Amino acid sequence: MEFVPAKTIITKTKSAEWFGTDYNMNIYRGCCHGCIYCDSRSDCYRIDNFDTVRAKENALTIIRDDLRRKVKKGVIGTGSMSDPYNPFEKELELTRHALELVDAFGFGITIATKSDLILRDIDILHQIREHSPVLCKITVTTAKEELAEKIERHAPSPKRRLDAVAKLRQEGIFAGILLMPVLPFLEDSVENVLEVVEKAHQANASFIYPAFGMTLRENQRIWYFDRLQEAFPEENYPERYRKAYGNSYQCASQNARKLWGVFSKKCEEYGILYRMKDIVHAYKGNYGNGQMNLFDFMNDQELL
Repeated sequence: MEFVPAKTIITKTKSAEWFGTDYNMNIYRGCCHGCIYCDSRSDCYRIDNFDTVRAKENALTIIRDDLRRKVKKGVIGTGSMSDPYNPFEKELELTRHALELVDAFGFGITIATKSDLILRDIDILHQIREHSPVLCKITVTTAKEELAEKIERHAPSPKRRLDAVAKLRQEGIFAGILLMPVLPFLEDSVENVLEVVEKAHQANASFIYPAFGMTLRENQRIWYFDRLQEAFPEENYPERYRKAYGNSYQCASQNARKLWGVFSKKCEEYGILYRMKDIVHAYKGNYGNGQMNLFDFMNDQELL
């Protein structure tokens, strides 16, 4: 494992709109899950050799000192740039020990990951939940195992991720699905989206938050097109993207409106939250002695 220097690790977010987080925490740089669409490959993030995972030097000492200096308690988000549960975490346990510090200093946590290794740390999530909000976001872009093997090459299978959601929910932890990105031409079908919703429902997911499309910018775009051509040589997907989006950063699915309609209808049928404000409101009321169950939440919404 290579270690890279860092002066600070926990930084203030520009806005709390993204799942109600007040701070960001990225302990690792790079990721070896091999997802061909990852935005973190983009030039603007300046991460060389993104597939090589590096840990930040003296990370736990820095995190401890960062937390000591925070005047205001809040919710810390991790997983925005690099998966906090990459395979090396199993032995290094940097994320686990960071969560222990988050607990000790009285902060909340939101975690985004594609790994079921998160289940190892259920005990600490329970401890944090005694005093602060806890939210677990497991990314699932397709429930189709064969497709996932091509676009998320080294990540745990969709089934393992969905099983992780089910286990977290069994433990009473607020957990759900990030249905993003939904790749144009590969995943933006009604069948694919509804299959994910159905599997999430079976896992008792608290929420599903979608993005029907993807982002493409410098370096990431070239990488993505090359990997598409390797994985689907007969489909000529790169040309289809160029024709549909040119060099646009935002690549919304051409089926986005239709997908949103069927997605939202099915989520409402199953009682799954899918709007950001509702998700934040629910998980921030779902801890300690002030736990809010679904019935309380729905009654609260009727009063708004």
